[in-house]
Amino acid sequence: MSTQNLKIAIVIVCLLALLVLVPMGNSFVVLLATRAMAFAILAMSLDILLGFTGLASLGQAAYFGVGAYLTAYLANYYGFGLKWDFWLMIPIGMAVGGALAALFGLFAIRATGTYFLMITLALGQCVWGLAYRWNSVTGGDNGITLKGGRPQFGIDLTNDINFFYLTFAFFAATLFALYVLIRSPFGKSLLGIRERELRMRILGYNVWLHKYIAFIIAGAFGGLSGVIWAHANGIVTPETVVLTTSVDALLMTVLGGAGTLVGGAIGSAIVFGLREYVSTLVPWWQYVLGGVYVLTILYLPSGLMGIPERVRQWRNSQKKRETTKMTTAPSSH
Repeated sequence: MSTQNLKIAIVIVCLLALLVLVPMGNSFVVLLATRAMAFAILAMSLDILLGFTGLASLGQAAYFGVGAYLTAYLANYYGFGLKWDFWLMIPIGMAVGGALAALFGLFAIRATGTYFLMITLALGQCVWGLAYRWNSVTGGDNGITLKGGRPQFGIDLTNDINFFYLTFAFFAATLFALYVLIRSPFGKSLLGIRERELRMRILGYNVWLHKYIAFIIAGAFGGLSGVIWAHANGIVTPETVVLTTSVDALLMTVLGGAGTLVGGAIGSAIVFGLREYVSTLVPWWQYVLGGVYVLTILYLPSGLMGIPERVRQWRNSQKKRETTKMTTAPSSH
């Protein structure tokens, strides 16, 4: 079995274990896993930019927040005798997230490196400012609470386990869709742009357009994450679109391993787990989490998903040393 097939098999086994084991826990564990998976979709959407296109963004919370706010607003809206249900919000949230990314991308994609990072940060803060100040729509500091709880359409989503299964389905579908994307010729082009942008230009690729499309795709899945998060959390506030949300998504992706997709999900699970567990032990849990980030960046720059490769390199170096010792050792007669 090839290394790639082995990784896919391990991911499938882990997903099945998650699907079976989490519902066996208490309601807190189920809700924590649901929120972690909703946020993992955001981290994976960011990985399309960071890990596969080489664009580090600090504005992903904007699309996350737009999807969440739109869901909460329309869920409480009964004008013209219509009630906006869950299934309608999925395509709407993705479309609005993608549309906002299409607008922001016109400004951001023209920059590179630190300038790209700062522009996405500024654009994201504009959305946060609207969420904080536009009281008539967003509710300001109080936010928007979803009235009536989660929707019901033959499946009782007010039941946390049922909603966990539904969130898992969207998480798995997102992982599969993004995996197919990165394995496609378009995804290979993104990798080429990340590694040698000038060479891709010389070969005739429209680098700006490729980046722009990747930016829109990331925004669309960010909107999807926001829709699910709104139903999982039950309330949407300006904290949803604050800079910390974008930073968390970025650090989760780096912690798990940028350029792996699954790394974002692993980072999300670790951060949510540590945040909830360590915060019950010590009041300075932020320092513990910060220490984990620092140690990962210093000693595992490729993230936790890079550990097998580091182990393989270490074993190869050990074999080379042993071979060198055997060839240089004096022969006895």
